[in-house]
Amino acid sequence: MNSTASSTAEGFERAYGYAPEGVWAAPGRVNLIGEYTDVNEGHVLPIALPQCTRAAASARTDGVLRLRSREAAGAGTAELSLAALAPGRVEGWAAYPAGVAWALREAGLPVGGADVYVESDVPAGAGLSSSAALEIATALALTELYGAACDRPALARLAQRAENAFVGVPCGPMDQTASACCTAGHALHLDTRDLALRHVPFDLAAHGLRLLVVDTRVRHALADGAYAARRAGCEAGARALGVRALRDVPYGELDAALARLADAGVRRLVRHVVSEGERVRRVVALLAAGEPRAAGPLLTAGHASLRDDFAVSCPELDLAVAVANEAGALGARMTGAGFGGSALALVEETAAEAVGGAVTAAFAAAGHRSPRVFAAVAGGGARRVCRGGE
Repeated sequence: MNSTASSTAEGFERAYGYAPEGVWAAPGRVNLIGEYTDVNEGHVLPIALPQCTRAAASARTDGVLRLRSREAAGAGTAELSLAALAPGRVEGWAAYPAGVAWALREAGLPVGGADVYVESDVPAGAGLSSSAALEIATALALTELYGAACDRPALARLAQRAENAFVGVPCGPMDQTASACCTAGHALHLDTRDLALRHVPFDLAAHGLRLLVVDTRVRHALADGAYAARRAGCEAGARALGVRALRDVPYGELDAALARLADAGVRRLVRHVVSEGERVRRVVALLAAGEPRAAGPLLTAGHASLRDDFAVSCPELDLAVAVANEAGALGARMTGAGFGGSALALVEETAAEAVGGAVTAAFAAAGHRSPRVFAAVAGGGARRVCRGGE
């Protein structure tokens, strides 16, 4: 058992007084390109992060779900009846794992009660999918504890349903699918309409490159309505254009489509989504051709679109992107849903320290909190990291 899994198992034993049956881990993710395309049935390109959420768990026979978290230690233990779970009845962090149990059972999977203890290294609110990591770690633990057959894409869909219907966040399937299905050394090219997966080589070190993540420490909250408002605007645009989803608007016909939209706000949302879909296509092609350096300008263009058309950036994200590019990055952009969270920068390995230092210095000069800057390496998806007694 590695040290982090051991820590989580020990936390479980302190919380419940006995050893867990196992520990499961699910990673956060950083999205290279393809923001807000997943809620428009489009294409995305995330990688899994080394940072994970770990769930130590054991089955119970009484239909009770007990939940405890290191990160929410002050909240104590949530004790819930599985039979009574329903949307709107659980608040706070516990809604995410409780929603997973509800979604699994609603789908007919034979999962029962459990004691679950959670620890996480994925920063909450940083745009790195801490909620999806929590959901997938819980889902994998519950299904494996009860021998419930469920493949990884289906597990991701059920975790997404938990977040949509139980928690109330209308997210697309990208985050949960990345956490469940990514493979080490690859980016995940995901078609969010049919969940078709393609693992694209993403070994930046082999090209002398690095991907820096800048956690601005500005925390977002997706359930506050801003995310939902943009999704609703995209759906309005699709209706006005007579398509099922904005992914069905060809990039070559974007100008003609925009001319048909009377609402300026909807036009901006449509312009972002359709042009972002084209940026995903181009980045995938560049990675497949072994030309990751050429993807840099597409990252920067994606940030401008998110900032100006989708209006989901913030001063800290804009500063991180601008300074990273000025300091020599090949390209940079915000990642995640925005309103805070993280940015990423594609840099030469030899320039990584200088770029990170320049961003940190710029934050200090602007009076912002010091950002957390780290290199992201494409990791693997969710997995069981130990069994009871190991």
